[in-house]
Amino acid sequence: MAESTLPPEIDTSVAHAARVYDYMLGGTDNFAVDREAAEAAAAAAGGMDKVRSEVQANRAFLGRSVRYLTHEAGIRQFLDVGTGIPNANNVGPVAQGEAPESRIVYVDNDPIVLAHAHHLLQSADAGDTVYVQGDLRDGDAILRRAADTLDFGQPVALMLVGLLHHFRDGDDPCAMVRTLLGAVPPGSYLALSHLAIDIMPEAMEAAAVHLNEAMEEPWVPRTHAAVAQFFDGLELVDPGVVQVDQWRQPDPPVPPEGWTNPLYVGVGRKP
Repeated sequence: MAESTLPPEIDTSVAHAARVYDYMLGGTDNFAVDREAAEAAAAAAGGMDKVRSEVQANRAFLGRSVRYLTHEAGIRQFLDVGTGIPNANNVGPVAQGEAPESRIVYVDNDPIVLAHAHHLLQSADAGDTVYVQGDLRDGDAILRRAADTLDFGQPVALMLVGLLHHFRDGDDPCAMVRTLLGAVPPGSYLALSHLAIDIMPEAMEAAAVHLNEAMEEPWVPRTHAAVAQFFDGLELVDPGVVQVDQWRQPDPPVPPEGWTNPLYVGVGRKP
């Protein structure tokens, strides 16, 4: 990407989570500092090929969960916080592919995502898609802006895929999730993925050290018990909070031999 064409608020001297993730997915909207951070973390976690398979599995979970929410749960409204740099498998195309009338609000706080937001705003005529620049730390502001598109009197799916491990315990990410869940009615859902510290713990601790040194956003893998706390008060969809390759029908259906993904995922329904 040509740095001279970037908005001035994009700092290319410090790695950013959305751009590191983009590089791990094989994207091109990243800079040398992002690639260096990703390569250092990958070297500690089994190599870039393995890390790429892990982030691709996370992206596949997003697609599977959205298809479940539209096709089986009947959800037609999505609030996707931490959207990231546009990808072919974003919430909108998946949801509207199942139900064209679906309405989607994307939210991110990275200026580079805003610079590419027009790629997110393609929408089926029957539905609606908007982008909101916002931060999960100010959930009330997100909800106010999302209310221009979403009807909070009807069920909403809250998508927090690969986001919550960028908040320290002192930030109280559980309270951030409760703020959003408190604004949606019964029958709404929470879908999330989160890095694990109790799967491949030595590798994950080493990778976290590299990323925390390189990035402004923290990198905080958590235990299964800690991730499950985000679903307190919700009814977990079978099979519960599990490794990403164990949630419903993974893509591909059978992980490669010896493949272990340090990522927990889950979907829960607000009763």
